[in-house]
Parts: sequence; structure tokens; C-alpha cells
Amino acid sequence: MAGKPESRSSLREAALAAMEHAYAPYSNFRVGAALLTADGKLVTGCNIENSVFGLAICAETLAIASAVSQGITEFDEIAIATEDVEPTPPCGTCRQVLSEFAPNITISSYTRDGKEATWSLDELLPHAFVLNPSRGRM
Repeated sequence: MAGKPESRSSLREAALAAMEHAYAPYSNFRVGAALLTADGKLVTGCNIENSVFGLAICAETLAIASAVSQGITEFDEIAIATEDVEPTPPCGTCRQVLSEFAPNITISSYTRDGKEATWSLDELLPHAFVLNPSRGRM
């Protein structure tokens, strides 16, 4: 597992705080994400729904987009927080977005009541699509 215990706790708390900003009036499934960059910075995101469902933005994708818009493209770990009863892994689209920048990222998921799970991206997406094989996994 990546990260020190104190950084893992900070990551969990940042994901839970980001979840509070989620805009999910249609599904009522709020998600927060906190991304730990390779240089130790925390970048957060939350899901943002839209009445045109295809225009919704996932928390994990927003955290990646926010970091990339700041010029940050190397990531070590991402934490996801939901109000579900079990830890929730990222959706398939978010897995693919994560693989674009961090094929070796550690993914941790937390519930408000303290349940947690941790996976490697390769466990969740063993055969990611790679348009340019010289960039990323082969």
C-alpha cells in the first residue's frame, strides 16, 4: 500500500470532506475523492450530476482533471468516500481515466461508518485500453 498512515488518514478525511460538496440530486449517491500526487499534494473532487445523465462528472475524474489543469500528472493514491454501506470502487470510466495517468495507483474506498477497502488499479482494470503503447502499460 502506498502512503504513510498519517497521509492515508488525511486522504480519507479529505475524501469525506469532498463528499459533502457533491451535487447529486438525481441519484442521491454522493461521492468524494482525494488524490495524493507524487509530490505529496492533495487534490479533491466530488461528483456533479446533471439532468442530462451523460453529462455527470464523477468525483475521481474531477480530481484527476483538477490536478491536470494545475499541471500535475503523477499520482500515488486516490481515496474515495461514499455514504454506501460497503466501500465502493471507481466506475469503469474512472478506472480508465486513472490508468491514463497512474497505472500503478493505489485505490482506497471508505464509508462514513468506517468500512474500508483497498485495491490496485490493475486488480480493478486488468486490461486497460492504451492507445499509445509507449505511454503506460503494454
